[in-house]
Amino acid sequence: MVALSAHKPLLDELQTLLGDRARDEDFELGLYGKDGSVLEGRPAILCLPVNSEEVQRIVEICRKYERPFTARGSGTGLAGGAIPVGDPVVIATAKMNRIIEVDLDNRIAWVEPGVLNLDLSTHLKPLGFHFAPDPSSQQVCSIGGNVANNSGGPHCLAYGVTSAHVAAIEVVLPDGTVTVLGDLSAEPSGYDLRGLFIGSEGTMGVATKIAVRLTQNPPEVRTLLLDFSDVRDGAAAVSAIIAQGLIPAALEMMDHRAIEVVEAFVNAGYPTEADAVLLVELDGLPGGVENGVDIVRRVAEAHHVGTVRLAADEAERALLWKGRKNAFGAVARIKPDYYLHDTVVPRGKLVEVLEKVYRIADAHNLIAINVFHAGDGNLHPILAYDSREPGVLERVHAAGRAIITASIEAGGVLSGEHGIGLEKRDYMGMLFSEHDMATQDLVREAFDPEGLANPLKVLPSGSRCSDSFGQHVPEGAWV
Repeated sequence: MVALSAHKPLLDELQTLLGDRARDEDFELGLYGKDGSVLEGRPAILCLPVNSEEVQRIVEICRKYERPFTARGSGTGLAGGAIPVGDPVVIATAKMNRIIEVDLDNRIAWVEPGVLNLDLSTHLKPLGFHFAPDPSSQQVCSIGGNVANNSGGPHCLAYGVTSAHVAAIEVVLPDGTVTVLGDLSAEPSGYDLRGLFIGSEGTMGVATKIAVRLTQNPPEVRTLLLDFSDVRDGAAAVSAIIAQGLIPAALEMMDHRAIEVVEAFVNAGYPTEADAVLLVELDGLPGGVENGVDIVRRVAEAHHVGTVRLAADEAERALLWKGRKNAFGAVARIKPDYYLHDTVVPRGKLVEVLEKVYRIADAHNLIAINVFHAGDGNLHPILAYDSREPGVLERVHAAGRAIITASIEAGGVLSGEHGIGLEKRDYMGMLFSEHDMATQDLVREAFDPEGLANPLKVLPSGSRCSDSFGQHVPEGAWV
C-alpha cells in the first residue's frame, strides 16, 4: 500500500480537477475493487470523469506521480481485467455515456465508452439498426468494456466479435497523448492499431470515444429450440448444421442441468427432461431463412432430435432468448456463487471436453453447468459453489486450471471472449512460447514504456511492464 503522505498530493490534485468525482471513501473503493470474476483488489482513488479532456488530465496526473491507473467500464468482466492492482487510480467511465452522433449514411455511430451495449441497440432500433456484439451481460456491460475485452456474444457466430464492429477509437495513451486509432474508411491503410488496441484490456491506454459500425436489422428472423436425449447427438448436430454450409446467426447449447435451472427461473417452456437443447437463430431475407429452417430440421431429425420448436412470434422468440440470457443468474437457484470459465475447443471435441468438465467438477466436489456458444466451440463451464464453505475457492481454482488444461490439450485456446486479465495471465505459457510473449510485451511497452496502464494484466510476471512497480497481485488471483 502506498503511504498516505504519497497518496494525499495525488488526491488533492485529482480533486482540484474533478471535485467530489475524485474519491477515496472506503465503501466506494471496496465496490470498485471487484468485477464479475472471483478476484478482488482495491484502488487507491476512484475517478469519475465526464469527458475526454478529464481523462487526459487524470492520466497526466497519474504519470506525474508515477501512479498506475486502471480503466473500468461497468465491471462485468469475468477474467479480472478491471481488478485494481498496485494501488492504482481507477478511471471509471460510467458517466461518459453519451451517444454523440449517429450517421446512418455511413452506418457509423460515435459513442462514449460508458454507453451500455443494450442502450445503444435500443436507441438504434427505431432507425432500423443495432450494434451486433451481444454479450449475455448486454443490459449492463459498456461499449468501452466490449472494446477492452473484444467481447462477443451468441450472435458473434455470424456477425463476429467487437473488433469487426469498431471503425475507430479515440484513445488517451499512457503518456497523456490523445490520438485516434483507425479511421472510417472501408479499407484503412497502414498498421491496424485499432485492431491491436481492441482486446488489450486497458494496457495500452483509455478509450474515450468509439466509432462503432451499425448493423441493419434483418428483414426476417426465425428462432428454433431443438432438444436431444443425448448431449452427443446435440453436439454432432452443431457440426452437421455448419457442414451444410449454413452459418446461423446464433447456435447455443445448454446441458441438462442448465435446462433445469433456467426453466425454473424463467418458465420459457424448455424441456426439462432433455439432456441438451440447441437454440438456433437464422436471419436474413425471408427465402433464405425459410430454407435454413428446413436444413436445421433435416439435420436435427438425422441426429435423433426429440422435438423442434419454432418460435411463432417475436414474444415467443424473446422468451426463448430470455432463458439463454438469464442462464448465469439462474445458477443462484442451486448455489449462491459461481465461477464462469471461457475457453474455445474444436467443434469436433465438444463432447470430449464436456465430459472432462463433468469429471473435473466431480473430482473437486463442485457442480458443473454448461451453457455455451456451440457454433464456434466457445465453452462456458459454470462451476457453482458456496463461498462460505472452507477451502472451496481453492477447489474452484484447481478445477478451473484443469478445465483450461483439458481445453488446450484438445487443441483449444485460453479464451474466446472474456479476455485474459489476471485470471489467465500465468497460463499464457501453455499457448505461447517465450519468444511470442516477449514480442507481445515489446508491443505493449511501445504504447506504455513506464508500465502505468493496468499493470500486471494479460502477460505473465517477469516482463518489464509487469515488474515495473513491484506490485502485489490481489488475494485469490490465479497466479
